[in-house]
Amino acid sequence: MLDPRINAYRPDLAASSLRGKVEAPRFADGTVHRIADAQAALRREPRHDAELGTEALYGERFLAYDIDAEGWAWGQLTGDGYVGYLAANALGRVGPAPTHKVSTTLTLGFPGADIKLPPIVALPMGAQIVVTRQDERFTQTDGGLFIPSRHVAPIDGRAPDFVAVAERFFGTPYLWGGKTPLGIDCSGLVQIALQAAGITCPRDSDMQAQAIGKPSPLDELRRGDLIFWKGHVAIARDTKTIVHANAHHMAVTIEPSTEAIARIKAAGADVTGVRRVAA
Repeated sequence: MLDPRINAYRPDLAASSLRGKVEAPRFADGTVHRIADAQAALRREPRHDAELGTEALYGERFLAYDIDAEGWAWGQLTGDGYVGYLAANALGRVGPAPTHKVSTTLTLGFPGADIKLPPIVALPMGAQIVVTRQDERFTQTDGGLFIPSRHVAPIDGRAPDFVAVAERFFGTPYLWGGKTPLGIDCSGLVQIALQAAGITCPRDSDMQAQAIGKPSPLDELRRGDLIFWKGHVAIARDTKTIVHANAHHMAVTIEPSTEAIARIKAAGADVTGVRRVAA
């Protein structure tokens, strides 16, 4: 059975790319949109109280297969392929391909090149922008935002150490399905950190355990290794400590790996594997 998290099909409709792989009364090619909100909730069902699957960030592309009368768009993110429902009013025109991305955990977008102006948006790390003008102080986007140039990197820019990126989220509240400094979960933290370093990464921890790096022994931990449990993932900072977003602390925290492993084991889950991320 195809994984519905990354394959767009439901009883009444499926993506045209799945023709011959699933049965559906109707197939759709979909229409590409750009995410126009700072972040948009991508939910499992078309309800505002439905489970949050992930978040779509400003500038990301969303392939919409259906937009219903209630204002819900069903489709998938073109980056990691995640499928879900988001509010259609979060969608904008596609426009040019992004040229840059936000490289700090959070930045402010101003209506002009003046930090004394009231900011009009807060953009999270990974948000994608189209730059029309740039100097030492401000970067101007095609949408008329002025963002501090220190907070922007080329779209293909690579952070040298993804672990250091993850560490910058220390203290961020835990949010199931989140991937911003306003709230993030364990696999969201891994995805955002790896993407900042130019490493392709799927959304959920079980997907990451299959796709990222190579198996490595738990007793040979080194910085950058990913430690997996059923439904959880942490990043090794060194041989003795980890950084992870977790529901025990309800935050991104740094703690001794032995303590975390023992606590999670006591709750009924053993380590299922360690993956060494390729340099």
